[in-house]
Amino acid sequence: MKILLVEDDQQICKVIGKYFSDQGVEITSITDGQSALRLAEQGLGAYSLVLLDIMLPGADGFSICRTIRKNSDIPVIFITAKGREEDILHGYALGCDDYIVKPFLLSALHAKCCAMVKRTEKQTDAVLTCGAITLDTKKLTCCVNGQEVELTPKGFAILYYMMEHEGWVIDRDTLLNKVWGDDYFGIDRVVDNHMKRLRKALGSAGSQIHTVFGRGYKLTEK
Repeated sequence: MKILLVEDDQQICKVIGKYFSDQGVEITSITDGQSALRLAEQGLGAYSLVLLDIMLPGADGFSICRTIRKNSDIPVIFITAKGREEDILHGYALGCDDYIVKPFLLSALHAKCCAMVKRTEKQTDAVLTCGAITLDTKKLTCCVNGQEVELTPKGFAILYYMMEHEGWVIDRDTLLNKVWGDDYFGIDRVVDNHMKRLRKALGSAGSQIHTVFGRGYKLTEK
């Protein structure tokens, strides 16, 4: 995890930098708004998250956040002494992901950053691949050896869950719960029927779905 810290208070930069570095997080500090604004205009692809003060020399944090959001979906957390409701609401309106009012616990800030980066990385992992199967969770398409195949909505949902848990043995009750929902009261054999259709739709890649007798199903690369 690599974090950009935009903060004009040198002591705060030092304290945050020391704590995060001790946790194995790389911190780059910028102390003036104008430099941060130029960097935001160029792109922030090298960073996982931005910690952003509001009251900065050269350009304020609100302007920087606005510029970041024009070019990137990188998580932005405001860390500021400006705790008025209108400031907080304005920060969220500009697209920040969290708003923390000083003073704050370093441990809590670190935990928020880790959780946010982890969640963001998961959300951006839109394409899943297992063996010959490729699933695009944003376009809702499935390809086998590069050729698109048609799946039913339930078939897609089953395959999506199995690809997220590649190599796991997944029982019918789990699939019913995750795909059909808690309020489903039908028989669990419906899973077998959908699995049969899913294998057929996947063609040669259908053999990647293995029946584990007495336990459920497992998806592997071969």
